[in-house]
Order: sequence, then C-alpha cells, then structure tokens
Amino acid sequence: MERIKRITLAVPKASAASFTPPANADLIQYETLLSGADLRTLLANWQSEYLLLILPGGTVGLGVRALERFLQVAEDSAAGWLYSDFRQQEGGEISEHPLIDYQLGSLRDNFDFGSVVLLARKAVAHALAKYGPVADSVTWGALYDLRLKLSADSALLRIPEPLYTRTAVDLRATGEKIFDYVDPRKRDYQIEMEQLATEHLKRIGAWLAPEFVAVPESSETFPVVASVIIPVRNRVKTIADAVNSALTQQTDFAFNVIVVDNHSTDGTTNVLRELAAGNPRLTHLIPVRTDYGIGGCWNEAVFSDHCGRYAVQLDSDDIYNSPQTLARVVAEFTAGKYAMVIGSYHIVDFELNELPPGLIDHREWTRDNGRNNALRINGLGAPRAFDTTILRQYGLPNVSYGEDYAVALRISRQFEIGRIYDSLYFARRWSGNSDSALPLATANRYDAYKDRLRTLEIQARQQLATA
Repeated sequence: MERIKRITLAVPKASAASFTPPANADLIQYETLLSGADLRTLLANWQSEYLLLILPGGTVGLGVRALERFLQVAEDSAAGWLYSDFRQQEGGEISEHPLIDYQLGSLRDNFDFGSVVLLARKAVAHALAKYGPVADSVTWGALYDLRLKLSADSALLRIPEPLYTRTAVDLRATGEKIFDYVDPRKRDYQIEMEQLATEHLKRIGAWLAPEFVAVPESSETFPVVASVIIPVRNRVKTIADAVNSALTQQTDFAFNVIVVDNHSTDGTTNVLRELAAGNPRLTHLIPVRTDYGIGGCWNEAVFSDHCGRYAVQLDSDDIYNSPQTLARVVAEFTAGKYAMVIGSYHIVDFELNELPPGLIDHREWTRDNGRNNALRINGLGAPRAFDTTILRQYGLPNVSYGEDYAVALRISRQFEIGRIYDSLYFARRWSGNSDSALPLATANRYDAYKDRLRTLEIQARQQLATA
C-alpha cells in the first residue's frame, strides 16, 4: 500500500458518490476540467507525486491492482501522462475496448484516452514552468493544452491492458460521431482548439507561415480541361446516380468522367458498361492489378492518358448538388492559381434530406493558418480537386482511407489550397456507406493511420524549419 500513498484520485462530482477510493489515496472532486481556472484549481489541490484523473462521460470501476500497475509503469517509464485500454459495459454485455498509441501526430483534440489518465507531478510541473500555465482565456481546452505542453518533452504512454471497466454513455455509432469536430454549432470551441494547436506547432518547430510556392505552368498536354474521377467497388445501388451527376455538368470547357472499377462483383460493372456505351465522355477503366485501394484507383486514373488538366473527386455513393459544380471548381483554380481546391458539402440521407450537422464547410481553413490547422483535424472537405501536374508529382498512397488527406497535407506544405465555402456536393449517408458504423478495430486502424500521416508531415515541416 506504500505506493498508494503517493497518489491522488480526481473524480467528477457527479459520480463521486458512486466511487470508493482505495485506502490511503487522497480524493479530489471537480465540477469540470474545461477551463484554465478549472484545471488550476485541481492542480493546486494535488500534492502527491501522481494524480489519477477519472474523466467525465461514464461510470468507471478500477480493476484489481490497477493503481499499482499504473504507478509501476509510470515509475519505470518516467512518462508524464499514462492511459490504458479498458472494458466497456453496455447493457449486460462487457467487451474489450483497446485504444491506440499516442505519437507525435496525435495532436487532434478528439484523441481517445478512455476515461482514466495518470499524471506525473514532476512532468506536469516541468511543462507548465517551461511553456507557461494554462491561460485564463481557455474556456474548453484546458486538458488539451496541458497534454500538448506535456507531449513536447514527455511521453504520453498507453498501457495496452484493460485496467478498468467503463459503463458506456455515448452510444452513437461511429458514423454519427465522425463530424463532431466540424459541427458549426461548436465554432467557438473549434477556434479555441485551433489556437492551442497552433501554439503547439510553433513550440515544436512545425508551424508554417502563409508563404507559398507558385504553381508552375504545366508543360503537359491534356485531352480535356477537367476529369471527374470516381473509384468504385460494388456500388450497384449508387454508381449510376454518381456518374449521371458528373455527366450532366454544364461547362464551357471539355471534360470527361473516369470511373475506375475495382473489380466489382455485384453488377456495378454491367451498369458502367451500359452507361459508357451511351456516352463518349465516360471512360470505364478496370485495372489489371487486383491490389488497389481507393488511392491506387485514383493513381490509375490520374496517370492515364485520359486525365484532364484538373482532377476532381466524386465518391461512388455521392452526387454533385448542381450542374455548375465542375465549372465552379475549375473557375477557382483559374482565379487563384491553386495546386488544390476543396469545396463544401451537405450531409444527407439517401432521399437527400439533410442530416446533422448539415453543411460541412470547414471554415477552420484560412489562408493564414489552414495548413497548420489541417494537422489538428481528420479531414479537409469535399469535393477535392487537384492540379493534375502537381498531383502526378506525389500520387496517392494505395489505401482506402486517408489517401486524400495524405496528399493534401503534402501539397499544403508547399502550395496554396483554395477553398469554396458554398455547398457543392451531397454526401449521402446510408446503411452501406463505408463509414456509417465502423467496427472499433477498423476505427482504431484508421485513426492510427491518420495520426501517422500527421507525424510524417510534422517531421517534414520540422526539417524545413531547420534547413
């Protein structure tokens, strides 16, 4: 029990009555930990070497010898912030809930630490002394600011063991949570998180000033001005809508539609053959290779002789919301000399009824700070469009999640990205949609991959800063 004397437990007041602290452990109750004042009050009452913080959002039951295990790893690793996997209870069912490892690129404010975090007093004191206390002006991001400051010099370490059981509170499916970070109703929150993330990027030498490389004139010859690119596999229910949405665009320039059919087996191929037979603007490509993800399908189109000067995205279950979408995107390229243009879109159901949060316009993207803030968030918007000459310099990674985010980060490191804040696109949510209800293992894999993309980009930007 000697170890337990060096620990303080902090629990939300709302659940304190149901929480029995171990013997010889100090107990602090708190209302919230959102503001700088909230956090400073907690830290002022913390006198021991370690603080076990029970976060809001669920009822927690610590496992046998969980405190001892947290402390053992803390002392062996000298980490400043530890968290662990847990077991999730929903109804009468209990399931394993693994988390993912924290890395340099895990600076998004919605990183999942679970419901229990152990803080080391020495590391917290060092971080706040070196980088300053959490400011009075912080309204929602106190813990976010603290962990970013800690991460600059200290490890944030996951213990891959289920050290507690949590009763679920947020029972929404993955697809219902995926747009929380751009919900327009939380704009003030997003602005504050952007400011904290930007300070962190400056702290670690990864912030970029709004200075851009000019997009060079292309020496390539293109068959058309623009190509709408649609990768598809087994979307027989939606592919005709998507293709027709592209084919009916009204422009004063030549364009085509390139569908890369990734060996569909559900009738999609036959639908595309019939559509292509009746419209010379439609090119139906079936790759020779069978190991393509969405990124590989994009590369198949972009590096083909069919691709136009600009390559414009359309997913196989979505549609443009106007016949002028393509013309609007190309006009933005022409006006701004951008390497990439990103539009805005509405979340709708299959009957085109708006779903929350509605318009996704990514107004966190600004010329001054957009490419820095891109490292805080998990996506940049749609439809995405590229200067084909620039895109051919990099290509897309051959994966089916985050491929567009990867290349957008790479492009933004040098070139300016244009933004259209008007809605151009209907992103249809339905039961067969790829992100409607992701299994936990898949969601973890996707999140870890995007964190890795951010890690690689931060490292590249740090090299630019020291060059």
